[in-house]
Amino acid sequence: MSSTSSSTEHDFKLEVVVIPVSNVDRAKRFYADLGWRLDADFGFDNGFRVVQFTPPGSACSVQFGTHVTSAAPGSAESLYLVVSDIEAAREELAGHQVEVSAVFHPAVPGAQFEWDGMNGRASGPAPDHASYGSFATFSDPDGNRWLLQEIKTRLPGRGLSPDVATLTELLRETETRHGAYEPTAPKHHWSGWYAAYIVARERGKTPDDAAKDATLHIEGARERAQV
Repeated sequence: MSSTSSSTEHDFKLEVVVIPVSNVDRAKRFYADLGWRLDADFGFDNGFRVVQFTPPGSACSVQFGTHVTSAAPGSAESLYLVVSDIEAAREELAGHQVEVSAVFHPAVPGAQFEWDGMNGRASGPAPDHASYGSFATFSDPDGNRWLLQEIKTRLPGRGLSPDVATLTELLRETETRHGAYEPTAPKHHWSGWYAAYIVARERGKTPDDAAKDATLHIEGARERAQV
């Protein structure tokens, strides 16, 4: 397989990140108090136990428990939580009695990963709240370290954030693209074209490439129906 290929046949979705904790019930209370969704808490006779939480709006979950990892409790670092408003997110965490750092931006590259001091960190959000540039940090009771990062607009090819404003803009973009295709298109229901276009955009494709995917989806469905 070529290492330079940019396409794959299948999705490989990051589903779960395992974090090491020393006290499962204490960790469960902490993440529940954050308002994260409890997906599972399964215990077995052999001592194995797994607890799963999902942060609001996240497609990826976290798991912890007993006999789920050999890593030392509290050794997970720089677990990213992406937010659209860093200051509001920080206030929400503080409202849950979490010790969270002030908002900062790196004055030197990599300063967000310097946990033992403020070297290279400048106070406040990045100028103009530039995406990827503003951070805040907090830890769970075991010391697993979380990193809040503000992203308002993702870089090309990085997919889309599933918030209302982004989805509204995406639907308008989809409507415009579909409107350009419709006059010469075979008979079809708009929902099929919209769905294929949106999926392609969420996978990081450009508007032009997403339109090609949506068109191929409609024309492929038509050909299959005629067989």
